[in-house]
Amino acid sequence: MTQRMQDLASEIVRLQGELDREIEARRKFLGVRIRARLVDFEHGITMEHRRLRRGVAGFLARSSIGTVLSAPVIYSLIVPMVLVDLWANLYQQVCFRVYGIPRVQRSAYILLDRRHLAYLNGIEKLNCLYCGYCNGVIGYVREIGSRTEQYWCPIKHALRLEDPHRRYYEFLEFGDAGGYRARLGEFRARLQEADSADEPPLRP
Repeated sequence: MTQRMQDLASEIVRLQGELDREIEARRKFLGVRIRARLVDFEHGITMEHRRLRRGVAGFLARSSIGTVLSAPVIYSLIVPMVLVDLWANLYQQVCFRVYGIPRVQRSAYILLDRRHLAYLNGIEKLNCLYCGYCNGVIGYVREIGSRTEQYWCPIKHALRLEDPHRRYYEFLEFGDAGGYRARLGEFRARLQEADSADEPPLRP
């Protein structure tokens, strides 16, 4: 990785931190408090949320027939998602122990906290549970996959990859045969030293 590429990667990390701070400031403005992973709202805000809740009957009345008819198709995805979740967990419990790779913390990716929002009705809460779980599983599996890729094949693709995982930018350039032979052990060792998903990036 060139110095320019490293500088750009560092800038992306800096901007992500700045965005996180802005999001936190917005949460405080909305009265959200988080203590020990438990979310609470300031006094009076929950009552306002309940006032804004739309009942299930009204929610369904405003839904199109296409939305209602497509719901079973949408929710049918829960079956393969649960299987992928279980299989990915088994995969990392077995393989990551063999390779000495720290296992991904599932609870850091699958969050089901939106069901506590008082302005959501029962159907909306169910939708939020479903989306939180499915997208959480995808993120969880993606991190497992990225650690596997760093261990076995830390090489960029020749073609542009849309939205690569966070480890990808540190990978070796496509065609860098000497670097691959010389640095594969370094990539593996660096991964084995990681103890969380917040592992700092590799240096060139």
